[in-house]
Amino acid sequence: MRHLSAALAACALLMTAACDVPQPPATTASPVFLAPGARMSPDEAMATFNRVVAAVEPVAESECRRRTPGRRCDFQIVVASDSALPSNAYQSIDGAGRPVITFTQALIRDAGNADELAFVMSHEAAHHIRDHLTRQRRNAETAAVVFGGLASLNGLGTTEVETAQKLGAVVGARTYSKDFELEADELGTIIAWRAGFDPLVGAGFFSRIPDPGNRFLGTHPPNGDRIATVRRTSATLGLN
Repeated sequence: MRHLSAALAACALLMTAACDVPQPPATTASPVFLAPGARMSPDEAMATFNRVVAAVEPVAESECRRRTPGRRCDFQIVVASDSALPSNAYQSIDGAGRPVITFTQALIRDAGNADELAFVMSHEAAHHIRDHLTRQRRNAETAAVVFGGLASLNGLGTTEVETAQKLGAVVGARTYSKDFELEADELGTIIAWRAGFDPLVGAGFFSRIPDPGNRFLGTHPPNGDRIATVRRTSATLGLN
């Protein structure tokens, strides 16, 4: 019992130390945070964003329907109303089950060009097509049951069992998050290319993301792995 309690406490400390990336709401996939970089003018940035939406949305929806028959593919692409929010984009599901891709105003301003906006948008659409939200939730639920079961079998009290379940949910949700990001980068590369943009140029936004490295239970893979994924996928499309 003491050993399990100590292990849970140690794991909780490890999670705090190793995983300091801000977490999105439960209904969102992993976001992309961009540090300020080269900027277009506000008017140019919004005009470029609208052009990218018009080009990427129908391609993403077509790719979604082709790969996942029966799933809702009518993406809604919105801009967050709060201008103070940091650079971010994320995929979520609304109350009616419709997939939503949200951009903050800061990300639109910080993007260096249309290719970057298109790549981020395609990446977020890929999260939905790959069903990452559902897979993440299932991983969290399974791990919560396992951690809670271990705590219960070792005679821990109700409070400790609940703590173990919560810790398990966090661990489960993060277990494959790096793989999910790379999957979204791969499919996002294809979507951006089919929409008429250059994913190699688009992936330039990685140069403005602080490299998370390869931390245990981190939510994002190293930037080098992501760039390599884009390059490898682009090569299959005849890009170099």
